[in-house]
Amino acid sequence: MVYTEGSACSSLRSTPQISPSVSTAGRTHIGTYRLVRQIRTGQSCQVWLAINTLNERVALKVLKDDFRKSREEISQLRHEYQVGHDLDHPNVIRVIEFSVVERVPFLVLEYCGSQNVKQMIQEGLEGFLPRVPAVVRQCAQGLSYLHEQGWLHRDVKPDNFMVHDGVTKLIDFSLSAKAKKGLSRLLGGRSKVQGTRSYMSPEQIRGEVLDVRADIYSFGCSVFEMLTGRPPFTAESADELLTKHLKASVPTLMVAANNVTEEFAELIIRAMAKKVQERPSSFNDFIRELDHIKVFTKPPVPLGNDG
Repeated sequence: MVYTEGSACSSLRSTPQISPSVSTAGRTHIGTYRLVRQIRTGQSCQVWLAINTLNERVALKVLKDDFRKSREEISQLRHEYQVGHDLDHPNVIRVIEFSVVERVPFLVLEYCGSQNVKQMIQEGLEGFLPRVPAVVRQCAQGLSYLHEQGWLHRDVKPDNFMVHDGVTKLIDFSLSAKAKKGLSRLLGGRSKVQGTRSYMSPEQIRGEVLDVRADIYSFGCSVFEMLTGRPPFTAESADELLTKHLKASVPTLMVAANNVTEEFAELIIRAMAKKVQERPSSFNDFIRELDHIKVFTKPPVPLGNDG
């Protein structure tokens, strides 16, 4: 068995079949929100499509029964609201409300479809590759905005980008933290090791103080997966996977995706550099480089297009 995924947080996964769970059995509403259907479920949370009092679609991120008294889980939801409620960018999900109704803690989010980039990859690269240039740029724009507001995401991965009506949005701020600067950075000490193992930067694994380039590394891993269908590193165990992030050479992208230009492959390889100083210094720099190169030597033909 090849180990490819693991998270220190409660990552959401797609649910192929919609059915009531113990958390919502018999419920038609949570507060003033009418439940329509379950979109995703994870270890501690579910995400539901719901309708508000203005008859608008929203997403509800709801703690399951077993976690509704967990201070840590409630604090994480509240933290996600505190990070996201002031964010305003077309490539970042809107976080509308945090509330507890009838002892049910939940977040209200902008509804931006039910499909994330991970799911699109899993459905097949042939259908996804034509969308990659636009998706990559919009992901980078959302992350650039988040960084400009002083936040690090710390869990950048394909699962945390939603795509709806041609627009890609950054989601899930449960692990986000303020970027440390100046003296606080020098005296910051060690950080709690959190994230998703397939995408964690070497400095994140070592528990060092992070800056925006940790997210750039994770984004490089994510883009590698968008182009090849798999993360850059896989392993037989979680420890081996982390060791590869720390020590193994970055795989050659052009071998795994032979239609990628040399310039774009080089940009993504630099994003995944082991040494922080060798990566692009910001997502603004990444976007500036991206705008002057092509992703593909020959644009992939969308499905259903005879060419």
